[in-house]
Amino acid sequence: MRLVTVRSAGGPRAGVVVDVAGVDRVALLADPVTAVLGGGAARERAEDAAASVTAASPALAALDLAPPVTPGKILCLGYNYRGHVPDGVDPTADDPAFPDVFVKTPNTLAGPDDAVVLPTGAVDADYEGELAIVIGRRAHEVSLADALGHVGGYTILDDVSDRAWQRRQSQWALGKCSDGFAPLGPWITTRDAAPDPQDVLVEVVRDGVVTVSQSTATTIFSVAFVVHHLSQVMTLEPGDVISTGTPQKLPAAQAAHRPLAGGDTVTVRITGLGELTTRFIEPLHRPGVASGTTTGENA
Repeated sequence: MRLVTVRSAGGPRAGVVVDVAGVDRVALLADPVTAVLGGGAARERAEDAAASVTAASPALAALDLAPPVTPGKILCLGYNYRGHVPDGVDPTADDPAFPDVFVKTPNTLAGPDDAVVLPTGAVDADYEGELAIVIGRRAHEVSLADALGHVGGYTILDDVSDRAWQRRQSQWALGKCSDGFAPLGPWITTRDAAPDPQDVLVEVVRDGVVTVSQSTATTIFSVAFVVHHLSQVMTLEPGDVISTGTPQKLPAAQAAHRPLAGGDTVTVRITGLGELTTRFIEPLHRPGVASGTTTGENA
């Protein structure tokens, strides 16, 4: 089952997405997405709504999508793919013992159709396409064996980052937490309908060029371990999002690195989960740059 949140005149409404003759169509739900992810009666009502979708139901493409959930916490992993290491670290070195975890603050959240405004002070904005976990059931000190039972589903997150701000301090917050720097969506695929999260291909396309292509089979820490590990420290609540890290860019993309600029588009696609496309625009007040323009070569 694919779940979305739709912006409407009456406020946000959850919806279930069904493919009807090659067109994604939506039935709106009475329950929020987090309730459906938790199962029970809300899940049954969503299944009934999905069965009612027809060719006359609203097309997904005609709707204004909000982020599929509004998480209380956005937790992210750094360097969770083999071959992706900090500058100066040997990529063949032993795996770390524990994940490198950081947070993105609530102001970073953006919907799947929202343009991301590059901050005036951004000089080296970059993208990171990632598989994201959405918690379905409250998780507190869960065992490794039980961890996946607390996962409601999976979605896609673009961990937009400003490398210049990130390098200015040992903590990454100012490089990770500009407004809109966490586009999320377009939907959540429930765990029962999703592929094995340890065996999907994560690809990123920037302005038509594939810049990232690596399987989650090469991650260091599995989805189950990450949920187990984090729940030892903090209680994970329904709707919380855990982004599992980005693969290293392909060599050609690394060699031709170019900061994000107005007019760029980045698409993150993950096998069996769909794709998330984000458009980047310049702030209207950046000196000498018009909003929506693009400069430089594709990277």
